[in-house]
Amino acid sequence: MDNESGLQRRLTGRQLTMIGLGGAIGTGLFLGSSLAISQAGPATILAYIICAGVALVIGWSLAEMVVVHPEAGAFGVIAHRYLGPWAGFVVRWTYWTIQVIAIGGEVIAAGIYVQFWWPSLPLWLPVTVFSVVVLAVNTAAVKLFGEVEYWFAMVKVVAIIVFILLGVVLITVGLPGAEATGVSNLTAHDGFLPNGMNGLFLAMVFVLFSYIGTEAVSMTAAESENPTRDIPRAARRMVTRLSLFYVLAIAVVLTVVPWTVTAQGGSVTESPFVTVFSAAGIPAAATIMNFVVLTAALSSANTNLYLTTRMIHSLASNGYAPAWTGRLSRAGVPRNALALSALGLALAAIVSRANESQAYLALFGVSVFGALVVWLLIMVTHHAFRRTRAAQGLPPSPVRLWGAPVTSVLVMLFLAAVLISTLFIPALRPAWWAGVPFFVILSVAYVVASRRAKTTV
Repeated sequence: MDNESGLQRRLTGRQLTMIGLGGAIGTGLFLGSSLAISQAGPATILAYIICAGVALVIGWSLAEMVVVHPEAGAFGVIAHRYLGPWAGFVVRWTYWTIQVIAIGGEVIAAGIYVQFWWPSLPLWLPVTVFSVVVLAVNTAAVKLFGEVEYWFAMVKVVAIIVFILLGVVLITVGLPGAEATGVSNLTAHDGFLPNGMNGLFLAMVFVLFSYIGTEAVSMTAAESENPTRDIPRAARRMVTRLSLFYVLAIAVVLTVVPWTVTAQGGSVTESPFVTVFSAAGIPAAATIMNFVVLTAALSSANTNLYLTTRMIHSLASNGYAPAWTGRLSRAGVPRNALALSALGLALAAIVSRANESQAYLALFGVSVFGALVVWLLIMVTHHAFRRTRAAQGLPPSPVRLWGAPVTSVLVMLFLAAVLISTLFIPALRPAWWAGVPFFVILSVAYVVASRRAKTTV
């Protein structure tokens, strides 16, 4: 049941799908959606539909490659193989860095949700407690992690379904104590597209962040019981369900409550999902929903910590990370890599204590910059994967991205345009000041590390 990396193949197909959903459904939807709505208004629905197509192309591209190479490190190892050692080094360390930051963002968001009940509670306190919880879960054997994450993710999936159904009832016939809202909110307050096409495009970066995490399924390949069968199936189910949940949930949010209220001026002090229930006059439901989004943030942090740990383990196998980070416990868990990846949790505690009001946005900006670059490199890797295998006369992957290379090129252009758009969003502009120097430093680090690193995958 083990593979050549020493990791144990203990994750089932159902767990893979939920791990993918767990990594993606987090603050990007429940908190970040308010930032998108502040840019595009009701047209945010279109942004979620467009970005769903982008996520589908990326997920399908990853499935096509990982089925052929179900190895620890997933797209990072594949980039090493088809684009060269530099790409493998940069992709994996960048992904590790942005996920470490994302972990911090998720636990900070979880702390914000707790303040819904106890506003005077200092943010650093719940952040610290939640950090200990996700560390404990990730220290356990991978099969236990998979089961915990399955039920973690199941809570928010069920909650989103109930939310959508409750929203449809509220829109069409109303609820006790709340009249039917109808669909007038989609066109009120300056229309469906209040800030024009420019606002719609600027919302894309926040919406794309909701889909970041869809690559989580590919990262489980080395610990999947049957990667050839389960990875494509899990990727297809995960992206399809995720897209449906997102589009319908955001449509409900924007239909029930005026977008000017939901946007909260771009604030992230309360989830728009909680706002929906509060506006509907259902305080008990708002409390329940706040618990659900708290669970969602913890689930996402839990999955992201798993991903960063496996990425460091992969880097160690190539000599691009300290050898001690590649060692496994008796349960098959790279606990040394886990300890290193916990830096994001420590950072979250520090940032939340030093600057509570801007903590989430600061981490979000740096994380989304790196994530867009990683997605771009994944698509470049996919293009090289197909070209190289065709040139060598190797059989194609049993999973094929529809419409490639046209679809993959279109997605690459879209991602590049969205990355550039962050320059026009004041809150995200500092990410460039950190992002560009980061890649320069990373390239220098590669030159140093490659002198002693293994050059074979």
